[in-house]
Amino acid sequence: MALGLGRGGRKPGPGGEMPLLDHLAELRSRLFKALAAVAIGVIVAWYFYPQILDWLTAPYEQVRPALEAEGIDTELIVSGIGGAFQFQLRTSIVAGLVFSSPVWLWQLWAFVLPALHRHEKRAAVLLTATCVPLFLGGAWIGYWTFPKAIELLVGFAPEGWTNLLNGADYLSFATRMIVLFGVGAQIPVVVVVLNRIGAVSGAQLIRARPWIIIAIFVFAAVATPTVDPVTFLFLAIPMSFLYLVAEIIARVTDRRRGRTEQRWDDDEASPLDAPEGLND
Repeated sequence: MALGLGRGGRKPGPGGEMPLLDHLAELRSRLFKALAAVAIGVIVAWYFYPQILDWLTAPYEQVRPALEAEGIDTELIVSGIGGAFQFQLRTSIVAGLVFSSPVWLWQLWAFVLPALHRHEKRAAVLLTATCVPLFLGGAWIGYWTFPKAIELLVGFAPEGWTNLLNGADYLSFATRMIVLFGVGAQIPVVVVVLNRIGAVSGAQLIRARPWIIIAIFVFAAVATPTVDPVTFLFLAIPMSFLYLVAEIIARVTDRRRGRTEQRWDDDEASPLDAPEGLND
């Protein structure tokens, strides 16, 4: 008779639970795979650095003629002996994290979800397939609004002055804009996961909708690095729409869950008793 052994030949715990050492071994394995994917992504980004730099500075070059027409000279610079190397390294790391995001997101969900969902692999694939397009879509909106933010903030320089943009500051600003919009697009994933684990219901989300929408607008106003209302609206409106989509998904999930529980209750409440004559 075959023994039900866990990974490494260990017996599973009560109820088929994985022993602590196996959890640690799995965590180490997934961390190694995630870090290896990030390292490969950084190497690829380093190789394609010129193309990435052109893409990164395109919003700046787009608004530069308009700023010069207003009498504002502006230049992108790097300072110090190692400034160019540090800028290329930081750019490659950020791009490598983005390139490898499908892999390390998969490793994250694949490790966390077994405690939350029966079909671990299927749920991990589904959530990863949802998170990545949402993040990329949000990042694209952030990149699209980036020129408007540059024109607004650099435009505060007095006429006739030269605005020198340090490469490190420019990269930090661009990363904040792109990542902020990408993370903001993850709100439906968070809401759906909370609903699936029973932390919130669709009815609770409906009741809290006005306050959540207000919180989204406050978050967008505080988090965006510009002071204009246009940029924060580009973040707040898509987040609000995605929250409403997640609310609909949660309500549908609650209905399905309710029908399943009702069938279980009906099965338990109506046992089939054999006639007394057949028991003799």
